[in-house]
Amino acid sequence: MEWIKDLNFDQKKKLYTYLCEFLTNHRIEIFEQNIKYRTRHLTVVLENVFQSHNISAVLRSCDCFGVQDIHIIENLHPYHINPEIAMGSSKWLSIHHHNQGMDTLVKVFDAIHQQGYQIIATTPHPHGYDIESLNIENKTALLFGTEKDGLSEEAVRRADGYMKIPMHGFTESLNISVSAGISLYALTTRLHKMKIPWQVSEQEAIEIKIGWAAQSIKHAEYIIHEFISEHL
Repeated sequence: MEWIKDLNFDQKKKLYTYLCEFLTNHRIEIFEQNIKYRTRHLTVVLENVFQSHNISAVLRSCDCFGVQDIHIIENLHPYHINPEIAMGSSKWLSIHHHNQGMDTLVKVFDAIHQQGYQIIATTPHPHGYDIESLNIENKTALLFGTEKDGLSEEAVRRADGYMKIPMHGFTESLNISVSAGISLYALTTRLHKMKIPWQVSEQEAIEIKIGWAAQSIKHAEYIIHEFISEHL
């Protein structure tokens, strides 16, 4: 629904008010409650994770902890949603698919940097921060790699920093979906206590709610088209 960005703020508000006529009061209340905790201060980047159930589980964690955007680099392994694991979470998120050949990683990193993010690779590293000491005052993109091989050497080399989850058992690594869940819980808990503008802006909030409404209304595309043709 990239076309939403072509509308001005007042037009977006009018459209959302109209769409609310097709929603129950309970659904509208849920939207208003959830948008308070939505953030783009944190985002998640997955590099060629080949097991769709793991990506679906990460999507579910992103939704649960209010992280709106997820970037999926899939030039090696196209992603297909596992509905039993994602539990419908994908329709509430802004999912960005990246498949631009061998230069995909560079292009994604460049684009994310241009949006003001520091890219933090979640991997054991001699100079890595643990999850409690990572500085998240700046916008932060968490980079996760494949279950078997982890992140590519290029991704590790290009990252701005590194983060690890302290572990004290015999097993040396966590499942990627578990790692993402722990990371997002710990970092969003810290984020909510910080005095920085971590919530989505008013402009972003109305765009997100229009997307949520569209996912909740039958024949939403037709309804939106008719409203824009007649009123905007």
